[in-house]
Amino acid sequence: MAKRNHDHLSISDALKQFVETNKLDKGLDKVNVANAWENLMGNGINNYTTSVSLERETLYVSLSSSVLREELSYGKQKIINMLNEELGKEIIKKLILR
Repeated sequence: MAKRNHDHLSISDALKQFVETNKLDKGLDKVNVANAWENLMGNGINNYTTSVSLERETLYVSLSSSVLREELSYGKQKIINMLNEELGKEIIKKLILR
């Protein structure tokens, strides 16, 4: 018979514990980063975004417009700061626009 844990956990704590136990946080970070990019950048930039991927602490964003890539490259650190703030933790250290 399974032993029951009688400690009362909130749903968010239980989910957090499940995620940590199963090492899912990296996968969730990748999804959350893509969502944060979409939310922060708006339709204008999202229309030219072909892919967003997180590898370790580097965010790779593929853009179909070289002009937009050049424009965004000037504000890389600001973009990194905004994304990390949106995510509530420092996930991204480097941004590569391609």
